Amino acid sequence: MLALGTQAPDFSLPNVTNSQIVSLDSSIQARAYVVAFVCNHCPFVKLLRDHFAEFGNAAMDNGVQVFAISSNDIENYPDDSPEKMAIEAKEAGYRFPYLYDESQEVAKAYKAACTPDFFLFASDRRLAYRGQYDNARPSNGKPVTGSDLQAALDAVLDKQLAPEPHTPSLGCNIKWKPGKAPTYFG
Repeated sequence: MLALGTQAPDFSLPNVTNSQIVSLDSSIQARAYVVAFVCNHCPFVKLLRDHFAEFGNAAMDNGVQVFAISSNDIENYPDDSPEKMAIEAKEAGYRFPYLYDESQEVAKAYKAACTPDFFLFASDRRLAYRGQYDNARPSNGKPVTGSDLQAALDAVLDKQLAPEPHTPSLGCNIKWKPGKAPTYFG
C-alpha cells in the first residue's frame, strides 16, 4: 500500500465526460483530495456507485477535489471503455471528473489494487487515508454508508489524523493489460 504521508502522484488524464485533460497539479487548491479507482462493471463499485456519487458531489461542495479513475484493460473488459464510462458518469450523476488511465501508469503510481480503492490526501497533498469506502459488500447485506472514507475526510478537514485502522479496500482486481501487472503484486 502507498505509505501514509506520501505526496500524491501527479497525473494527466482525459475526463471522459468532456474530453478535457485533467491534471492533479493543475487542479484547484483544495481542502483535501479524494482519488478513487473505480470502473463500470465491478459489482463492488456498482453497489456503492450512487452513494459515492452523492459523497463526491457533496465533498466538492465542501472544497474537496474528487477524481474517479478507471484503469482497466478495455480490450478484455469493453464495459469499461471511455464511451461507456461517460454514460456511467452521467447516469450516476458524477459532477467530478471520471478519468481514463489507458496506460495504467496512474494506478501503478498509487499502488491501486482493486476497484473500488480510495486514497485521501490532505490539503498539502500528503496521503492521510487509503482503504475501503465502508464494510458493505455485494453479498453481506450491510448498508452502503461510506462511513470509513467519510470519517477520514471529516478528520482531515478538521486538521486531524484519519482514524485507524485503515481497512484495505476489497473488490475486483484492476484488470491489468497482459504483461502489465505491477511488480508490487509479486
